[in-house]
Amino acid sequence: MALSTDELTTIRDGLAAGRKPKVQFTEQAGQIAGQVGQVVGLADPAEADEWVVVRFGRDELPFSPGDLRVAPRGAPARKEPPAPPVAAPPEPEFVIDKPVPVKAVAPAPRTNGDDDVTEPAPRKVAAPRAAKVKPAPQLTVTLAYGEGEWTVAAALGAKVLAKPYVVRPAEALRMVSLVDVPGVQEAVEQILAAERAEASQQAQRLRAELAEVEARLAELGEVG
Repeated sequence: MALSTDELTTIRDGLAAGRKPKVQFTEQAGQIAGQVGQVVGLADPAEADEWVVVRFGRDELPFSPGDLRVAPRGAPARKEPPAPPVAAPPEPEFVIDKPVPVKAVAPAPRTNGDDDVTEPAPRKVAAPRAAKVKPAPQLTVTLAYGEGEWTVAAALGAKVLAKPYVVRPAEALRMVSLVDVPGVQEAVEQILAAERAEASQQAQRLRAELAEVEARLAELGEVG
């Protein structure tokens, strides 16, 4: 059973209080099903399907709510076992005329009393269940425009690599030119054209104000 909305709210409150709630991995998590870990953080569910960050041994990895359920009371979190001692490399073995292992002989087919031979029914071997492999975290680089500024941000899965920082419009246009997506570069050029027009109008207003000030100074000079 996956984590419910109420359980996620309880986990969020526990993290805010400084606790690390315990969770148990479900069958959907693959080989680690039944193991217990500790929730150490919650990312934004709108950015990725796997946004519940769980500490399992020495690792902290994001999982989806379907991979987890609330751990039963008294379930201990997994502790990393000590590293096994390193065995010395075996000495080289020199074998002469090593005997060949004898292959097992299949049993003789049964008969039904007549000359007909009844072949034994073959055994069905169940195919092993493939282990679920966790996908690598997705790298996301975001170029955004708002309130007259261009910003760039980067994240690896739920981990923020770079918070939004301001870049010049020329750098933003250079980044967009590397992406061959119809309409994107045209939209950026339209934004830059609107910014140039606004800057030109502001420059004209400043020139007009400067002309008025100079005329006022000239009048004051004539009076003196």
